[in-house]
Amino acid sequence: MANVKIVTDSNSGITQKEAEKLGIFVLPMPFLIDGEEYFEDINLTQPQFYEHLKADAAVSTSQPSTLSVTELWEKLLADGSEIVHIPMSSGLSESCHTAERLAKEYGGRVQVVDNQRISITQKQSVYDALTLAKSGKTAAEIKEVLLKTKFDSSIYISLDTLKFLKKGGRLTPAAALVGTLLRIKPVLQIQGEKLDAFKKVHTLKQAKEVMIAAVRNDLDTRFKKYMEAGEMTVAVAHTQNFEEAKLFLEELAAAFPLCKTTFADPLSLSVSCHIGPGALAVACTREIK
Repeated sequence: MANVKIVTDSNSGITQKEAEKLGIFVLPMPFLIDGEEYFEDINLTQPQFYEHLKADAAVSTSQPSTLSVTELWEKLLADGSEIVHIPMSSGLSESCHTAERLAKEYGGRVQVVDNQRISITQKQSVYDALTLAKSGKTAAEIKEVLLKTKFDSSIYISLDTLKFLKKGGRLTPAAALVGTLLRIKPVLQIQGEKLDAFKKVHTLKQAKEVMIAAVRNDLDTRFKKYMEAGEMTVAVAHTQNFEEAKLFLEELAAAFPLCKTTFADPLSLSVSCHIGPGALAVACTREIK
């Protein structure tokens, strides 16, 4: 049976150092900052990125080049292995469609998984793929499972500022002004491929209450059978908001004592550039066992 290797991108939140420990491979996402190209976790750290944001630099995201993708694939395929490639959701980036197109040239040895996830939930997909690979599944079989379970997750994000939604064209200047004047802190959700509004609140305390209630509803309804089987996890992430994230994790652990709670890494920079610093996020995700 062919050896299966796992590839993802830095939108998963998995660093190069972590990837080495896990035995996987992470393609760094490129950024253009004031016209200069940077690569997440290669020559652009989290602190450096937020300094650029604070300075109102022109920041835009891109996708890994075709050459960087195919060079990595061919290196990994050289020993007869197969590849499971888990990019960020096709609804949020063209990188998935690019990978799907490129994979057609590899005769089924590269399986691209468009399971419409990003950040914390994309990271869980990588862990699931590793579990499945260790159990002896082929790349095609792993893809089948990850697609079947792709909607077994939710993400809720509380923003500290509307500035970056406005800057990215996801919010009109007038709406942003009104929201700022009213001190609105929106809670967004990611269900599948879309980043959508969920609720509007005025304080961080209210935002956390809303997110905990949303997770509880998901665990009691959509994910009830997985919760009863002990397969659900709750994870916290943030954008330059470590202390609040630690406190939020404690609140979630108290709210869901029967659920595994973990502290995820900071949200990937590709997400952060759209929502800015000070955000808190919680994800409930099924863990394949």
